Amino acid sequence: MRGGTLPPALLCAALGLALAFAPRRAWGPSLVALAATATALAIAPVPPGWLEGVFLGCWVSIAAGAATVHLPGGLSPRGAFALSVNAGFWSGAVVALAGSRLDLLKSLLGVLVLLPAALIVGWRAPIVVKVVSSWLIAVAVLAATLQFLPTTPGYMPDHLD
Repeated sequence: MRGGTLPPALLCAALGLALAFAPRRAWGPSLVALAATATALAIAPVPPGWLEGVFLGCWVSIAAGAATVHLPGGLSPRGAFALSVNAGFWSGAVVALAGSRLDLLKSLLGVLVLLPAALIVGWRAPIVVKVVSSWLIAVAVLAATLQFLPTTPGYMPDHLD
């Protein structure tokens, strides 16, 4: 869960699920904002000491982004744009610290979940997308809390290995 591909890919997938509840006119600007922000942060020098905070921010953003599918009216175009900039920021920062530029491309493909999610929402079965989003929230909360748990035997290598 600490690689440079999985957390940003899950963040992009959460964004894709959220955009399925946004107006279609918001999709283009949101996807451009995601790609531009993520690329800018991936090539920017991010201090290595920020690693723990960046991963925490990524996991919190996954949970928050996935939770927006439960908003009564869905996302507004401004909300979709803001969520995309946030996802791009954390995705780019994670890739800058723990991945390669190829990892950025792989993780941005996670937003393609938007297409089947929008189709399912169009079929008037949004509960399916909401269940997947709830799963993402649970995974993100678990991953975010794991870094605060004390190290127990068997979890981390010790001096005998």
